[in-house]
Amino acid sequence: MEVANAGELVRKLRKEKGLTLQDLSEKVGVNYVNLSLIERGKSNTNPQTVFKLAKALGIEYDQLYDLFYKK
Repeated sequence: MEVANAGELVRKLRKEKGLTLQDLSEKVGVNYVNLSLIERGKSNTNPQTVFKLAKALGIEYDQLYDLFYKK
């Protein structure tokens, strides 16, 4: 899956699963405005939220963590 950054991957997977920002934000426990900022690369997040995002989107935590934190 070719993506430029973690936020782009989150958005792509969210849309593939047919989830709105509101849907995913409720699953993860993050405000939908903050989730939008994460998807657009305007805000970073903590490892706990990365774990919740990975779980909600059905991908490995390490895959998403690496995109967020290993530049």
